[in-house]
Amino acid sequence: MGTLGTAFRDIIEQVMPIAKSPSLITEKNVFQEGDNNILPFIDKMVETLILPGSGLEGFGNLEELYSKAEAGKSCLLLLEHYSNMDLSLFSYLVRKAGGRGGEIGNSIIAIAGMKLSEENPMVSALASAYSRIIIYPSRSLKGLEGERKKTELLRSSAINRAALKALNDVKTRGRLILVFPSGTRYRSWDPSSKRGVREIDSYIKSFDYMCMVSINGIVLHVHESDMKDDTISKDLVYITISPVLSCEKFRENIITASGGFSDAADRKQAVADAIMAELEKMHIEGEKRRNLQKK
Repeated sequence: MGTLGTAFRDIIEQVMPIAKSPSLITEKNVFQEGDNNILPFIDKMVETLILPGSGLEGFGNLEELYSKAEAGKSCLLLLEHYSNMDLSLFSYLVRKAGGRGGEIGNSIIAIAGMKLSEENPMVSALASAYSRIIIYPSRSLKGLEGERKKTELLRSSAINRAALKALNDVKTRGRLILVFPSGTRYRSWDPSSKRGVREIDSYIKSFDYMCMVSINGIVLHVHESDMKDDTISKDLVYITISPVLSCEKFRENIITASGGFSDAADRKQAVADAIMAELEKMHIEGEKRRNLQKK
């Protein structure tokens, strides 16, 4: 990695001692406002990694969504997920877009899985720059047995109840709620990592409006076994924001097109699949435009 890798480590070493993110998530600390002391370090990292020409397409769509949020509507941002830098890239480019970019960037609250907060202090320190609501994903319960499973079931229930309350408290107060519908980073050796999680249907069902966001360009590359070994590189990052969509109409269209579902799980997965299919279309088109920008 050379000089770039050294610069990355230097920033991490500066952030770790001042990060205040809790090492244990409970129902009392699921909502965490972004730490403005950390943000400048992360912005510096992003500036180091993105190439000239990086930027946003569809910023006007984001401004429209934010206006709806200001009017008291509940609004979602559904992002593709390729690395633990996706939120940092999106936040930085939004805040640097001019106009109301600063306000919009500061309004974002990300839904984050508990694992990153508890198991990786480095990632937790970086994420603490941004406002988050922490959840206990159902997939984290897989493989647990006996008393451990009973204990974690109780814990997950308490954390997710608190997270839902926190979400309901903020989602109509001018904040944009950011969710990764795949629930995990895309890993090329595991195609299932790009499939949407069924839980995303609950968000679509309970929100008013949404924009989908595709991300082209990767500055942090996923390691096959340990995220602490993720590698960095410079890249041109091109982010596309879809037009504002009615969550209710989007969901109704998916259910109607399929002829309805007798099984709730099938319905939820169909909605999640439709989200990911649309993001994939946006990603393919975004890559074409990014390649033109590179020339």
